[in-house]
Amino acid sequence: MTLQKVLSRIRQAVDDYHMIEEGDRIAVGISGGKDSLTLLLALYELSKFYPKHFTVIAVTVNLGFQNLNLDEIRTLCADRNIPYTVVETSIAQIVFEDRKEDNPCSLCAKMRKGALNDAIKELGCNKIAYAHHEDDVVETMLLSLFYEGRLHTFSPVTHLDKTGLTVIRPLIYMREAEVIGFVNKYQVPVVKSPCPADGHTTREYIKELLQQIHRENPGVKDRIFTAIQRGNMEGW
Repeated sequence: MTLQKVLSRIRQAVDDYHMIEEGDRIAVGISGGKDSLTLLLALYELSKFYPKHFTVIAVTVNLGFQNLNLDEIRTLCADRNIPYTVVETSIAQIVFEDRKEDNPCSLCAKMRKGALNDAIKELGCNKIAYAHHEDDVVETMLLSLFYEGRLHTFSPVTHLDKTGLTVIRPLIYMREAEVIGFVNKYQVPVVKSPCPADGHTTREYIKELLQQIHRENPGVKDRIFTAIQRGNMEGW
């Protein structure tokens, strides 16, 4: 997946859902994974020529795991003059040691988002970009169906009334396989998640289930994504 193709997909999503306006200051939440780094690099490149001028900053919420090394991400941002902020927290200790949560992902996600939103407001941002791609859209819909009994997934653009921030998801027209191809082609310095729950979640189960269904029914994920768009789900 070339940078040009990534930019084409990103720009189409941005234009289709009016994600970016003149003067936006957009924070990209950087976990260190392939999706968030792809999004950061793509938005940085898009900012060079997009007709509506905007700026991009990077923010990482450090959950407090001891084996997280962000040096390569710091270098990546410094080489491009992208402002990079690391928010230090004790979320890992609270979730895994103090409270010993049976379902750590739910509490962790809430605390991480709270810390991230507070930080980007202090940094003067009005928007935050999440790195959800097409596969995430479909997986979230199935998670909602299986575990909540309803058809729901996230929107390309969401306004958060409590914070005044707007969430945008510019990667929604990219498949996960394409993100992997981009990261491998350009040797993007992905940081492995140190979380002990990584790879052992209900989302991972849904991902594996979808992969099995896709092998037996090629194109099924694309058809589900198209159905979500046509169904006008949650702001689509």
